[in-house]
Amino acid sequence: MRLSRFFLPILRETPKEAEIVSHRLMLRAGMMRQEAAGIYAFLPLGLRVLKKIEQIVREEQNRAGAVELLMPTIQSADLWRESGRYEAYGKEMLRIQDRHERDMLYGPTNEEMITDIFRSYVRSYKDLPLNLYHIQWKFRDEVRPRFGLMRGREFLMKDAYSFDVDQAGARHSYNKMFVAYLRTFARLGLKSIPMVADTGPIGGNLSHEFIILASTGESEVYCHKDYLDFPVPGADVDFDDIAGLQSHVDKWTSLYAATSEKHDAAAFGQIPADKQVSARGIEVGHIFYFGTKYSEPMKAVVSGPDGVEKPVHMGSYGIGPSRLVAAIIEASHDDAGIKWPEAVAPFKVAILNLKQGDSATDAACESLYRDLMGKGVDALYDDTDQRAGAKFATADLIGVPWQVVIGPKGVASGTFEVKKRADGTRENLSPAATLDLLSR
Repeated sequence: MRLSRFFLPILRETPKEAEIVSHRLMLRAGMMRQEAAGIYAFLPLGLRVLKKIEQIVREEQNRAGAVELLMPTIQSADLWRESGRYEAYGKEMLRIQDRHERDMLYGPTNEEMITDIFRSYVRSYKDLPLNLYHIQWKFRDEVRPRFGLMRGREFLMKDAYSFDVDQAGARHSYNKMFVAYLRTFARLGLKSIPMVADTGPIGGNLSHEFIILASTGESEVYCHKDYLDFPVPGADVDFDDIAGLQSHVDKWTSLYAATSEKHDAAAFGQIPADKQVSARGIEVGHIFYFGTKYSEPMKAVVSGPDGVEKPVHMGSYGIGPSRLVAAIIEASHDDAGIKWPEAVAPFKVAILNLKQGDSATDAACESLYRDLMGKGVDALYDDTDQRAGAKFATADLIGVPWQVVIGPKGVASGTFEVKKRADGTRENLSPAATLDLLSR
């Protein structure tokens, strides 16, 4: 992409309403624009990041055996009345009426709708286990939306829902998502720690929040330091191996880790002082097992081997891709701007032409740009006539992992300066070596 043709509305001043790092940097970097309280438009740069996060989430859900569908944003209130949650959910639910005065709502979550879909088609235990997921926009009318995407009203959510014939099967489905979440966050460049958590309005008696440590986190969390060094299950993990998967979960739940709601000061005090971690944390995922909470009142049943109908056991599993955009920034930034992990960066490489209009420099930039694009590398070519300092500042602000600085002196000596945004290291490489490095 040529910067001269890209829509990137950089702000030089930090908006007054932005209180935390991710909110400030997303507005300054032209990634999003506020349209109403807690509601944002994703601009091209932000959308590129969001789509890459979404794809990683999708790949790991598919790897774990979940099946994608897409449910609507607007739901019938009747489904929520069946489950008993319509009145209980509170003012966070946006209740509306259509032109025929039917009660509707903008979905804050989808347990009721997915249960209705399930009961309409599945009748036998032979069709289980089943895990259905979608990636869809949600709305929760927060009383005080703040911190940009960290606590907005409209947000993108991946929510999965598992259906099993009994508790043992449901626990294996839960373990699949547990391991899938560990892998997902690792691929996003995040060190997540599963912590025992409160189930809240979703319900149930088994729940874990996946937390990343960040100084700007929304709540206090407590855990054993060794979690920070635990290896994440590899791509070859067998999701059908019940015992093997349980061993991964056992390892990742073997030490103390809890959110503030579930914190046990006495148990935490038993940890050696040098292994105690008390820090701020950001929730990036939440998984629940809630048994027959929805299947019983909504009559989602299957016939077993003996022909007797029983309510299915269910779980739900949420990840917020839009919230993850902000969480990654909170975990990876410096005073100059964002430091994107390569997996989710809007562009892998920024080519900075230090003398636009100089024939030799232009030719070198054009050649590298074409070669990178030919190899499938996302490259942003700054072909504007801005000064060098402004180009450096923009590249640092938007967080492109690699910067290739090309000017007349370098071209004359046959080298490009390559900067790694993560640590600021620089090296001079030949055009061929530059292409080789950035094409890996």
